[in-house]
Amino acid sequence: MTDKKKTRRQFISTTAIGLLSMPTVLRAQEQSTVPRNISSFTMNSWQDHFDNLRNGAILCDVDSRAVQYWSEDESVYKLYPSSVPLSEDLTRRGYSTVVRKVVGPSWRPTPSMKKRNPDWPDYWPPGPDNPLGTHALYLSWQYYRVHGTGDTRKIGRKSSNGCIGLYNEHIAELFAMAKVGTQVRIF
Repeated sequence: MTDKKKTRRQFISTTAIGLLSMPTVLRAQEQSTVPRNISSFTMNSWQDHFDNLRNGAILCDVDSRAVQYWSEDESVYKLYPSSVPLSEDLTRRGYSTVVRKVVGPSWRPTPSMKKRNPDWPDYWPPGPDNPLGTHALYLSWQYYRVHGTGDTRKIGRKSSNGCIGLYNEHIAELFAMAKVGTQVRIF
C-alpha cells in the first residue's frame, strides 16, 4: 500500500517547479495580440475606428462591454464599463453621432419594447428610477442612446434593449466632455 501523502521535500520541489514555470506563462500572456487593461476590457486605438478626432470620439465595444472616449486634442482618454444589448438582434452596430444631450431625461419605451413588455408604462418622467439615469446622449439613430442607469447590476452585462448604459457618475463625466457632433461607433 502506497502512502498518498506528500513529504515536505516533495511539496517544496513541486512548488518550486511551478514557480519556475510562471515566467513562461507570463511571457505568453504578454504576447497576446489584444491589449487589455487590468479589468480585461479591450483597449482600442482610435485610429482603428475613426479617421480623425473632430468633436471627439466615443467607441462602444459590445463584446468587451466598455465605452472609450477620446477628446479632439487627444488630451483626454477615458474607459468606462458598460451594459450592452441583451441580444444581437437588439444591437445596432455602426457609426452614429451625438445629436442631443439631455440632463434628467424622460423615457418612453419603443413600440417593440411595449410589444415584448406590455405592462411597461408609456412614459417615465425624469427622476432617480428613470431607466435612462441622470444623463443621456441621444444618437442619430432613432431610439438609441448612451445613457446612465441607477441599476448598477446592469453594468458589465448584456442587459439593455439596445442602448449602451453607464454608471450615473460615468455618464455625467462623459456628458460633460462629449458635445453635439461627437462621433460614435458601436461595434
